[in-house]
Amino acid sequence: MYGSAVTEDCPAREYTHPDVLGRGVAEGWADATTDPTLIDWTQRQAHALIPFRVVDGRPVNPNAPTGVRYGRNELGHWGEAACADALVTLTDPDGRRWLLMVERSDGHGWALPGGHVDPGEDPFDAARRELAEETGLTVGGSWSTYPARYVPDPRASDEAWMVTVLSSTHLGGYPTGQFPAVAGADDARRAAWVYADTYDGLVRYLADSFGGRVFAAHRDMLGDTLGDAS
Repeated sequence: MYGSAVTEDCPAREYTHPDVLGRGVAEGWADATTDPTLIDWTQRQAHALIPFRVVDGRPVNPNAPTGVRYGRNELGHWGEAACADALVTLTDPDGRRWLLMVERSDGHGWALPGGHVDPGEDPFDAARRELAEETGLTVGGSWSTYPARYVPDPRASDEAWMVTVLSSTHLGGYPTGQFPAVAGADDARRAAWVYADTYDGLVRYLADSFGGRVFAAHRDMLGDTLGDAS
């Protein structure tokens, strides 16, 4: 869990990053409403992927406390923000597994291709859309979709948090040097196939090859999926 519990010696912290109220509202990824008690929470609770409470008109993160009691920290959406992520793997001639990842343009590290689910959009469709937008790769075939899970995003607060639905597919075997071409776009600085027989191997490969690290919000999810988590 990111942050620490609020105690008598640590008063409730209120924080919303200036980008949320400025650039976030202007670009449409943040709620324009600055006071959550003015929101009609009935619909948002009805469509939530993971149930949450509303107390005195304010949403309550199901995994609180985060260290930021009031406000949205760096996230734009009051309450739950629904996301979708795509886990795409293949194997080389030696049977080693490779995972498609993107380096986030916000400096938070390497992550699975993914992003917000548009209103009315199915999370599986959102995962494939984000995959194409961020890497240029379009994948059909057989996919598996996992239950929604809370994302321990370091940008969250007690009143704004992320939930994601992971969809995965395996492309089969490819000759070394002939992996499907990918290129970072949209919110991704770059895209690459990363060695990922285990989570530990993934961490080492990112550090050795790119001087990179795994996006904090995806560590648990990748550890659970790949195995041998640090």
